[in-house]
Amino acid sequence: QVELVESGGASVQAGGSLRLSCAASGHTYRSSCMGWFRQAPGKEREGVAGIRTNSGNSYILVSVKGRFTISRDNAKNTLYLQMNNLKPEDTAMYYCAAGGSGYCARADDVVYWGQGTQVTVSS
Repeated sequence: QVELVESGGASVQAGGSLRLSCAASGHTYRSSCMGWFRQAPGKEREGVAGIRTNSGNSYILVSVKGRFTISRDNAKNTLYLQMNNLKPEDTAMYYCAAGGSGYCARADDVVYWGQGTQVTVSS
């Protein structure tokens, strides 16, 4: 079992920045990938960014490329999502995810989910 706890969500103005954190505990060695998903009201959950835990190779959603960066501190078992130049369309609940295949960029890759942290961007 892997437990994921997100933090860092907040309400910000457009153009602002936030850093989301996801602390992982439990059998983290079983997770070959970790990632971030988001879900806005009335929309499907989408993969925003994912990373292979051993190689560090990563995936980023095209619409956030150049603004969001995913990183991981293996020593701290913590995943980060640095979000810059935030836009109102980035408003969503952001979920941390861990899994055993791919980049954790698709829901099919995910085995474990966090509870989510809310990001609200106002114009």
